[in-house]
Amino acid sequence: MATDALQISAIDVLYGDSHILHEVSLSLREGTVLGLLGRNGAGKTTSINAIIGFLPPRAGAILLHGERIDHRTPEAIARLGVGLVPQGRRIFPSLSVRDNLLVAANARGQSPRWQLPSVYELFPRLRERERQLGGLLSGGEQQMLAIGRALMGNPRMLLLDEPSEGLAPLIVTELGHTIARLKAEGLSIVLVEQNLTLALGLADDVVILNTGRVVHQGPAAALRSSDAVITQHLGVV
Repeated sequence: MATDALQISAIDVLYGDSHILHEVSLSLREGTVLGLLGRNGAGKTTSINAIIGFLPPRAGAILLHGERIDHRTPEAIARLGVGLVPQGRRIFPSLSVRDNLLVAANARGQSPRWQLPSVYELFPRLRERERQLGGLLSGGEQQMLAIGRALMGNPRMLLLDEPSEGLAPLIVTELGHTIARLKAEGLSIVLVEQNLTLALGLADDVVILNTGRVVHQGPAAALRSSDAVITQHLGVV
């Protein structure tokens, strides 16, 4: 039976005096994809920022493979095996593709899975453009680079925040294949995604947030067949 790669227990997160997340609890089973869904402003990116340590919770706990990480620095959390692909990609535009990847390299373990050759095998276009500046890549190529950069840290868990945002449909399809491949290799993934078709096609479990609270959680298969829940909490059918 799959164990929890991530467990969030009743966290409260504030921006200054603004209370954004209210007793949010969720879990990510090891080797699965958790779809974190909700309308704009629901608290999805705040949840990601809490996990990676950008916004430590005021209350509650966050555990990675049973170890508390909620008051560690982002650097320490990354070293423990959490990779982040942030919304908007945030690659280094003045660095080459190769240097964008190397700056994030963390050879965890004796035989790290992800190094330059393996990232280039996953994304052949990055090999073709390895000397090109990141800022000159297309949107799809920048997303490949953002994912490749996160993988260079050899994470146990990957946080993907709106990876399909602004991408053409064909590139979104390729992205879905990539995420599915990473899942098949055993990587645990939290997927924040507005593209419901993509999210429900990849997720094993889903959590829906609304105004910083969990309003639905359960198997993705059940949500796929529940137009009423989708309409109520996501506003789409």
